[in-house]
Amino acid sequence: MEKYNHKYGAEQIQVLEGLEAVRKRPGMYIGSTSVRGLHHCVYEIVDNCVDEALAGYCTEINVIIEKGNIISVEDNGRGIPVEIHPKTKISTAETVYTVLHAGGKFGGDSGYKVSGGLHGVGSSVVNALSTWTEVTIQRDGGIFQMKFEKGKTVQPLEKIGDSKKTGTKVRFLADDTIFETLEYEYEVLEKRFREMAFLTKGLKITIEDQREETPKKAEFCYEGGLISFVEYLNKNKEKLHKSPIYIEKNGEVPVEIAIQYTTAYSESIYTFVNNINTIEGGTHLEGFKRSLTKVFNDYARSHNILKEKDQNLQGEDIREGITAVVSVKVKEPQFEGQTKTKLGNSEVAGIVQSMVNDALSAFLEENPTVAKAILEKCISASRAREAARKARELVRRKNALETSTLPGKLADCSSKIPEECEVYIVEGDSAGGSAKQGRDRKFQAILPLWGKMLNVEKSRADKIYNNDKLNPVIVAVGAGIGNDFDITKIRYGKIIIMADADVDGAHIRTLLLTFFFRYMRPLIENGNVYLAQPPLYKLSKKGMQDIYCYTDEGLEEKFNELEKQGIPRDSVNIQRYKGLGEMNPEQLWETTMDPARRTLIQVQLEDAIKADEIFTVLMGDDVEPRREFIEQNAKYVKNLDI
Repeated sequence: MEKYNHKYGAEQIQVLEGLEAVRKRPGMYIGSTSVRGLHHCVYEIVDNCVDEALAGYCTEINVIIEKGNIISVEDNGRGIPVEIHPKTKISTAETVYTVLHAGGKFGGDSGYKVSGGLHGVGSSVVNALSTWTEVTIQRDGGIFQMKFEKGKTVQPLEKIGDSKKTGTKVRFLADDTIFETLEYEYEVLEKRFREMAFLTKGLKITIEDQREETPKKAEFCYEGGLISFVEYLNKNKEKLHKSPIYIEKNGEVPVEIAIQYTTAYSESIYTFVNNINTIEGGTHLEGFKRSLTKVFNDYARSHNILKEKDQNLQGEDIREGITAVVSVKVKEPQFEGQTKTKLGNSEVAGIVQSMVNDALSAFLEENPTVAKAILEKCISASRAREAARKARELVRRKNALETSTLPGKLADCSSKIPEECEVYIVEGDSAGGSAKQGRDRKFQAILPLWGKMLNVEKSRADKIYNNDKLNPVIVAVGAGIGNDFDITKIRYGKIIIMADADVDGAHIRTLLLTFFFRYMRPLIENGNVYLAQPPLYKLSKKGMQDIYCYTDEGLEEKFNELEKQGIPRDSVNIQRYKGLGEMNPEQLWETTMDPARRTLIQVQLEDAIKADEIFTVLMGDDVEPRREFIEQNAKYVKNLDI
């Protein structure tokens, strides 16, 4: 092996001092330098304020997105200590903002009983990744201020006035040489702060966006806490019992849970640790699920609802239609990484399970009517699960008897490497025919669908397996559905929905996305689902190469370009594509299927709560929320077929 001729001694070993390591490898501390990492900086500062609220000293937090994407976060907590720190010999406040792992969240005698900012890097990391930071503290009868640039102190802490108030205000401008964008998404921040307010009873959080001429502002304060949270999540769903079941216990690990069952067929369980959304669950979720299964089976047995000959209800039967929020407070939580998405403390599972066992058992005994309504739904879900199992086995047996186990209409690709394969789910046989002729057979498969598709929001899995429109999709993807779904078995790395650019096409896309979200959610979470973007218009003229436009704005831009070239718009033929079938195979390949020229939109799941709400509104049984949604959003419709 060739040896590289370079020095390798002490002088080649780089030591990053202070906050240089953060600027060198920002992703290690905030996850990424994308817009998600940008928002994470705001969360880190607000989390510090919420920690003050959890400690009982803060009742109000105000967040402002100022013009120029400057963030301002102010609370009425105790204010960061301002005295000289015994170890660093500088003010404690400056230490918090310039030294990694400096904070009031370590050790048994720390300033906080529990904290979301486990790693203690929040303030210093945000400071390191900002062009400038300004911190104003009211405490001990005075107003104190310090300023930083890229993590370095440019104005040490100094007293600038007197005040009888207490609290901390942080203003910062994220560094545009580190982040890909400085444009904050108001809706993303608003959703996060609503969550925080739900999880901290009585805490008022306001967010204001001052970047536009007409500022946006929202205020959140919920005295009901998790009960209000569950009621908010279920506002568009039909409930099996009027009020959520509420469980709370303040012990070594405080646990707070709210539960309400609906007539829906999906489960919605959200978990939090120290107000951090643990989107991947963890031991607290495991304990909760085990307890639910045990308590309901025990109750059903003791009250003769389940007979001796009956099998126990499975966890998925008992969780059908449940909406629950599980919140725990852990002194020393073990998370997976700085972004804190999964709890690993093994002792928490037993604590949650024991607490829910006692509290839920007592509730069911005291509320037999509610218990009966929930168990009737669980038993119905169990029967449907068994029917789905039989339907699934029937499908498998049927496929095994055929020469090919794949759907008859599927034109498969020759490659068997999922990472390089893609399947187009195409609306109609006509478009399917063009797609089959125009595709690259090596890696592109085509699955045409036809007729009215099943709305899975109103159906259980047993109906899906028997549906001749969705069953081909299940078999083609090859990974099962629901609890049986295994993403390692998918046959295609890209599942691309290709529907007409009209209202019917939008409806088919929505039906398929509903199916993927409810029964194959890992596909979306893993980034495997895409939407094809066929052109809306074709511009043609003798002697001119055809031009395709994908939006109304793009059409206007092309017309302006042609007019600059001396080609009047009235001399150009314009064709509005209503369906994919209007394009011949070459045009379909050139505009929609060629990886070098096509436009694909990746379907991403940024907010599971909002997604659940939208699917419930658009695809559920309740008409009134859908009417309200249409009335509020009709003004945004650009293309409406009449």
